Amino acid sequence: MLGAALPSHPVSLLSGLTPADESTLQGRITTGTAWAYDIPSDKGKRVKLYWRDLVVDIDHTAIDEDTSAYNRIWYKLMAGGYLYSGGVQPVRTILNEPVRTYPKEGLLGEISVPFTDAHESPDPNSKVIYRLYYETTHWAFETVTGSDGNPWARLLDDKFEEYYFVPAMHLRILPRSELEPLSPNVRPREKRIEIRLKAQLVVAYEAGRSVFAARAATGAILRVGTYTTPIGRFQTYHKRPSRHMAAGDITASGFDLPGVPWVLYIKDNGISLHGTYWHNDFGHPRSHGCVNLSPSAAKWLYRWSLPSVPPEKQYKYEFANATRVDVVE
Repeated sequence: MLGAALPSHPVSLLSGLTPADESTLQGRITTGTAWAYDIPSDKGKRVKLYWRDLVVDIDHTAIDEDTSAYNRIWYKLMAGGYLYSGGVQPVRTILNEPVRTYPKEGLLGEISVPFTDAHESPDPNSKVIYRLYYETTHWAFETVTGSDGNPWARLLDDKFEEYYFVPAMHLRILPRSELEPLSPNVRPREKRIEIRLKAQLVVAYEAGRSVFAARAATGAILRVGTYTTPIGRFQTYHKRPSRHMAAGDITASGFDLPGVPWVLYIKDNGISLHGTYWHNDFGHPRSHGCVNLSPSAAKWLYRWSLPSVPPEKQYKYEFANATRVDVVE
């Protein structure tokens, strides 16, 4: 996903404010190229070629008739044709009123447009540092007026301890109500997460009763090495609502992913459960060892699991009441 030429912003990002409940469901292409077919199957006729970061309007979902497929969901496009959902990130275009006052510890926000480019200064002509994608999370510390006369938000790169700027309308500050713990009255020892590798499924339990389940994409055997998710018993002892994850050579099998949302670390080497924006292909192993989840599923687990991270804190370590995680075949 990195290294390709960056297309310009979709025209829709330059329009007026769009209320969240009225915005059209869109899809961002996450693969290098993607063909749309005349039926919801790659056995159909190719009708149009799309490429990474193009944004399309989605009409509805459809199901592939191949019952052996691990992911049978396709997206019917407003413009016609069907795209395989695994290579399409569901997004919306929601523009926000900029926040003018920040506490010293900053505020957590998420990108609310298909993508936005982060610049080294609040100037659209300055160097682009990263492209930030829908539902990635970032710590914001102030709103400034840019060289274009528009408000820009200053965001923290928590890996390199540097800052960059995005148009403030592209950042939705998360209210405290969205960060409050779920099921806070359930005793810590009664909460448990089970990761089923064969089924590619994550299940949350309260006192032995399942209360949540989501499809996942766990560690895989890749061409450049084996990155399977380890089997065993772990704990969610280290949690972050946002993390810049980077490792290795991105021209080979490395990655450089700012703003990974809702991270629950279970091992010191970085293995975690977290939200994923670089693919939408759950139900099949494909990660470097982590447990990839949709941002909404990861957010639920982040809020539900222990320890609870205060809204004003960037992370929390705690072993005493951490939620048990069992990784099984």
